[in-house]
Amino acid sequence: MTKKNNVISLPELITNVAMMKLNSKVAQLEEKQRETCEMAVRSILKALNCKDEYTHGHSTRVAYYSLCLARELNLSDELLYDIEIAALFHDIGKIGVPDDILRKPDRLNAEEFEIMKKHPELSEEILKGFEPFEEIARYTRHHHERYDGRGYPDGLKGEEIPFASRVILIADTFDAMTSTRPYRKGLSYEVAFEELREFSGSQFDPNLVEPFIKAMEKEMAKQEDEFNLTVMQGHYKKDAA
Repeated sequence: MTKKNNVISLPELITNVAMMKLNSKVAQLEEKQRETCEMAVRSILKALNCKDEYTHGHSTRVAYYSLCLARELNLSDELLYDIEIAALFHDIGKIGVPDDILRKPDRLNAEEFEIMKKHPELSEEILKGFEPFEEIARYTRHHHERYDGRGYPDGLKGEEIPFASRVILIADTFDAMTSTRPYRKGLSYEVAFEELREFSGSQFDPNLVEPFIKAMEKEMAKQEDEFNLTVMQGHYKKDAA
């Protein structure tokens, strides 16, 4: 580096200015890509809402619960963002599930359940062709893997399962337990907490269950009926329809 009396030379000044302009351009492109990705998220989720309103509402609640746990763990803003999008997309593969199965008012039989179990793979198929969502696609594929290796579609075990997928599994199961469906009434939060504890270490990552319960107890104390998300604009009801 050529300096005289702490004065930057003209070539260095030109280089520095050029680098500043380049960095600014890169930042603008990254922001534009992020905005485009968020538009894609909203458009795809609108399609899901047209297919099945319950699944759309479930996906927003799973994103909310996932973020509650992620914030309790003090995760980075980047990981929070990825977890929110992955949670919103975790059931997008249900677009490919036949309506008579997806909207069935009773419990699924064994054959129907096998068809429903394909939805994580379908979620990955929908997302993996879009480069910004490559990791998101992987998280959605594995959100039904169990910590003990008895989940699907790949039977991953423990930390083989992507961290974000382990977070989403707890949020997904919690919403499934606490949501009222035509064939059964939703559980109270307290009963659902005990269910999570019972299967900690088998179905769920044992390091995540207690932080999730702590996070949800904090949310309960707020006594708020609605929540907001970063990517999806608007107010969403905490209680399932």
